[in-house]
Amino acid sequence: MLSITEKYIRNNFLNASKKERAELTLPQNFETIDWDAIDFLGWCDPRISRRAYAFVPVGDDVKGILFQQQPPNSQPQLCDWCRDVRLPNDVVFSSAKRSGPSGRKGNTVAVYVCKSFQCSFNVRNDPPQPYDGFDMETARAERIAALQERIRRFAQQL
Repeated sequence: MLSITEKYIRNNFLNASKKERAELTLPQNFETIDWDAIDFLGWCDPRISRRAYAFVPVGDDVKGILFQQQPPNSQPQLCDWCRDVRLPNDVVFSSAKRSGPSGRKGNTVAVYVCKSFQCSFNVRNDPPQPYDGFDMETARAERIAALQERIRRFAQQL
């Protein structure tokens, strides 16, 4: 993923107002993020309950999405982005208002996603080995590419 700055974050959201951008808290350890190890940057705001943010690739750029997250469901859900069948973390229903006039009218899009956006790490873990001779590196590369495509398609809906 492209490296981004605090100033860039505060100015490049698809669906957040000026006030919402000003209120956001940066993720912990923002200065030490390994940008090459992630496909997108996502975090929960520690000061504002149920608010989360994700910066995702959109074409040749990176744009932010503001989410409202629901509490975890008692029934485990599969993350729509990483689709990690091991369910290593909570998956929550997250909605994002659409950009422009549609969003101002209250229209939203939603996704079940890992609560703390661990998707980039989940797809890089070894997938379950279904048979002897299974090519782990190819499977990992396919999981990463599939995550990137699902994120891209979600961002296009905004």
